[in-house]
Amino acid sequence: MKSIIQSAILILIVSGILLFINAELNEGSKSGTGTITVYNWGEYIDPDLIKQFEEETGIKVIYETFDSNEGMMSKIEQGGTAYDISVPSEYMIEMMKEKNLLLPIDYSKIPNIKHIDPYFLNLPFDPDNQFSVPYFWGTVGIAYNPTLLEGQSFKSWDDLWDPSLKQRVILVDSARETIGMGLNSLGYSLNSTNLGELREATDKLKTLSTNVKAVIGDEVTQLMINNEAAVALTWSGQAADMMYENEDIDYVVPEEGSNLWFDNIVIPKTAKNIDGAHAFINFMLDPEIAAQNADYVGYSTPNLSALDLMDPEVVEDERFYPDIETRAHLEVYKNLGLELLGIYNELFLEFKMDMK
Repeated sequence: MKSIIQSAILILIVSGILLFINAELNEGSKSGTGTITVYNWGEYIDPDLIKQFEEETGIKVIYETFDSNEGMMSKIEQGGTAYDISVPSEYMIEMMKEKNLLLPIDYSKIPNIKHIDPYFLNLPFDPDNQFSVPYFWGTVGIAYNPTLLEGQSFKSWDDLWDPSLKQRVILVDSARETIGMGLNSLGYSLNSTNLGELREATDKLKTLSTNVKAVIGDEVTQLMINNEAAVALTWSGQAADMMYENEDIDYVVPEEGSNLWFDNIVIPKTAKNIDGAHAFINFMLDPEIAAQNADYVGYSTPNLSALDLMDPEVVEDERFYPDIETRAHLEVYKNLGLELLGIYNELFLEFKMDMK
């Protein structure tokens, strides 16, 4: 009898261990359970929405941020952290696809995709949106404060070279944006692969050095708000944040053209909670959630249904929601490949070193 009892106890213990192991193995694949790790740009989601998602789904969110597409891809490629969600830009999505770093999206789990404006779907960088879902979009342009200037306008990129702007211009610390601005100012494509054009753009940027106060990242927003800077090369959403806090600031996309960019949500190949990742994407595409997020972040939402819930003054402002005709004159970044991307970065570093 004693051996029978001992055997029964042993069976119960082993069964319990096996059930625990099975639960742990399946934790990442069950919707409504476990944890997801989100890797996003800084200040790029309303924190209240993370709490709401956790409360509604029971899924805990670990949230980390990055400050460049390249840094983000490198960390995902290394595989140290199993990110379930990330938000790369269009050209980086192409690169990540080539490197087999993304999982396909299962749209049976994302019914809210119906709310996305068709204009933002099936774009060349991700045909049929097999690997990515639209999150935000915008432009690159010039934010400026007329009250701190002497009547300068910024219809052209060349206006940044005005001698009266000595030590008054802030540039974003990003190679594609800054080198791209130099290329556009010369009438070249911001996706140029011509080494002669890239050299010409870099040399022209060097002549801008005397006007450049700093080359920085998100800090530019507060400098502009506090009237500590007069002019900045920046993204449209960042400009919207400035304008919300300081009504003197304006934003313009120069007539030579600029960048039309898209940031989409992806599921990295290292994801452990794939169902949880899909639940998060579907949550973010809910019109009320998307409208609240756009109000907080300041960037343009591709969610057509959300626009009806937002302030008409915001969605009718063509500085931040340019019409289709205007968008046609802008360029989307292309995946230039690692070698050319390295050249862009080297030339940008050369420009920054020349300022010292």
